[in-house]
Amino acid sequence: MAGLTHTLHTLASFAIVLGVLVFIHELGHYLAARWRGIHVEAFSIGFGPALLAWTDRHETVWKLCALPLGGFVKMHGMALNVADENAMDQTVTRPGEAFFEKSVLSRAIVAAAGPIANFLLAAILFSTLNAVIGRQVPLPVIGDITPGSSASIAGLESGDSVRAVDGVRTMEFEDLRKIVAASAGHTLTFTIHRGTQDITVPVLIQPATPGDMSVGRLGVKAGQIATVRLGLGEAIVSGLTQTWDVLGQTLLGLVHIITTGRGVHELGGPIAIADLSGKVADLGIASMVGFIAMLSINLGLVNLLPIPILDGGHLMFYAAEALRGRPLPARALDYGYRVGFAIIGSLFIFISWNDLVRAGAVHWVTHLIG
Repeated sequence: MAGLTHTLHTLASFAIVLGVLVFIHELGHYLAARWRGIHVEAFSIGFGPALLAWTDRHETVWKLCALPLGGFVKMHGMALNVADENAMDQTVTRPGEAFFEKSVLSRAIVAAAGPIANFLLAAILFSTLNAVIGRQVPLPVIGDITPGSSASIAGLESGDSVRAVDGVRTMEFEDLRKIVAASAGHTLTFTIHRGTQDITVPVLIQPATPGDMSVGRLGVKAGQIATVRLGLGEAIVSGLTQTWDVLGQTLLGLVHIITTGRGVHELGGPIAIADLSGKVADLGIASMVGFIAMLSINLGLVNLLPIPILDGGHLMFYAAEALRGRPLPARALDYGYRVGFAIIGSLFIFISWNDLVRAGAVHWVTHLIG
């Protein structure tokens, strides 16, 4: 009984997380389409048979479907080739409101609106958390020290509070990290509060990677975290900054995986997200909101990858059309979408395999077989 309750809790949490992300993403496409004068025929959360459906006054069918693994916005004339001069006479019933009739700029705006909506959702959620609950700020207090690191050699100790570096005040641990990162090979003067007194300690900053003097490393972890509630203005700025930082870190991580192949076995799919959704939900509403914000950034970034069938692939085709001054040939688009579908399908199978391995399902099946 407990196992069934846990499974239902996990599935419900996953449905909430995925539902919010998909709805906001597709809402971005929907609002952009309406703005650019494109008729939206259907707005669907999920695929397959419709569980709920209704038609609004703009003749858009809103659907909630049985398989909640994504969603779509169907726009009038979107499936037609923009180069087909006879397309309007054949299938378009609302002249002037078909997707393929619109300019390259309008189509690009609609394609980009989904990921942009995901980024805006993350910024709003982060800002709300900062204003209502507060932002967790790592303080410039030294925690664990790596043996042989710059901090260890200089004689810094766990519990030391770094008040300033070369006369520059450090209010947060991030201030300390930025100064150190830009000072590889230099000796910095740390103003330390230790016990009941302030002392100065010279610290020679070693490079993070031997032989590479571009980034310095102190070799410590933050030893103290404070929760600071922010005013509305500060919360919004902080939310935007957090979104930008997470976006940059995620992009760098993705580039690292693509260029080195390291970390591919850590990629997770729907099973991993469902499992994390259940665990995060147990931690409370604030953790759930933060988790949705992080996933929203990831969803927006992944959709901007230049892979046909993703929003980034559409933007790539529109950029090529703008440069050529005319649409790409229908055959080129067809092959492009086939390649894109193969890439996404292969990636889905791979990350699902990762999920099953982590969950122990593969080991269980091989053990069962013998």
